[in-house]
Amino acid sequence: MEKFAKGAPGLAEAMEPDNPGMHTTDTIDYGIIIDGEVYLELDDGAEVHLEPGDCVAQDGTRHAWRNRGSEPCAIAFVMIGAERVSK
Repeated sequence: MEKFAKGAPGLAEAMEPDNPGMHTTDTIDYGIIIDGEVYLELDDGAEVHLEPGDCVAQDGTRHAWRNRGSEPCAIAFVMIGAERVSK
């Protein structure tokens, strides 16, 4: 966990200890699947299967990435800091 926290400052604190992988960050994230495949699990339990070339945008929503295959998945991300606005 220390290596993870060092490589991605602030992200470890966003992880939910009772639901591994689920997290919410104060960022707008753009991702493109480079290689492999992955499932994006959303807050309501819905899952989206993503393959190379697929793009996603997350706007501070609660989610998790699940690799259910036996091969690694490479995803390129751009994360832009954002301020959470209460509604």
